[in-house]
Amino acid sequence: MARVVFVHGVGKQYLSEDSLVRDIVPELRGGVRLARDGAGADGAVVVPAPEDVAVAFYGDLFRPAGTRVDDENFQAADVESDLEFELLMAWWAEAARTDPQVPAPDESGTRGTVGWAAAQGLRLKTVRRALDALTGAQFLEGVRDRVLIGNLKQVVRYLTDPDIRTRAQAAVAAHLTPDTRVVVAHSLGTVLAYEALCAAAARGEEVKVQMLVTLGSPLGMRGVVLNRLHPAPVDGRAVWPRNLRAWTNIADTTDIVAVVREIAPAFGPAVNDLVVHNGTHMHDATRYLTAIETGRAIAAGLARTADE
Repeated sequence: MARVVFVHGVGKQYLSEDSLVRDIVPELRGGVRLARDGAGADGAVVVPAPEDVAVAFYGDLFRPAGTRVDDENFQAADVESDLEFELLMAWWAEAARTDPQVPAPDESGTRGTVGWAAAQGLRLKTVRRALDALTGAQFLEGVRDRVLIGNLKQVVRYLTDPDIRTRAQAAVAAHLTPDTRVVVAHSLGTVLAYEALCAAAARGEEVKVQMLVTLGSPLGMRGVVLNRLHPAPVDGRAVWPRNLRAWTNIADTTDIVAVVREIAPAFGPAVNDLVVHNGTHMHDATRYLTAIETGRAIAAGLARTADE
């Protein structure tokens, strides 16, 4: 069974486990190789073999049924729920904070995110302004409105649809075995990975993960994600998975999807928060995987034994 399990993020509904294995596994192995070479060819750093890496795939759960060509032709009016609106506003505010080209939600002529949320009659106008601002950001240039809306809808569906959550968790749990040493997760996949580890521990399964590596994670977003986790936080502090030894959280300095880049305040000081630079693709999984910091974290997890 695989020693490394990768859990993908949103927007993979038209792919498959096989296509992700083809694209992700070489990048993951390459990141470990770069970390090894950067450490002076340290013999303790072993690049995992292709068969040692598995992908937990759940993207098909978000694939629309039927043959309608407009199934995912999302527009501003399709941002319907309060949670979708809140998430979009969080992305807008973070984009404005990290990109001087993006106007802030509370600039002159707006009421800010709180005011807009309260004024239901103005919500559609606000959504359109948010989409215009985000698609004009330097790190999101060329990204269409329908893609942004589709991605935020996948996050919200996972958090609010019990059936989607259960089935996605099952896809991750199927790859967690006593052989699993490292779990690497990206974007929404970090929420799945965290919850799957907690669920495996609650079931008493013989899973002892030496390293969880989260990339571009939204786990630190208290209002949207953190307070909706299973298990729920206790007194504001998230539960540490009993079957997890170490955790490295990595975020690009301009990754607006992560929003909160340091998750140690919410999950405990044992989390090692690191920042990287992914260039013009701040949230791209492959950019994260080829970062030396990611390779080092994976290598560290593989170097440990279950009895350490």
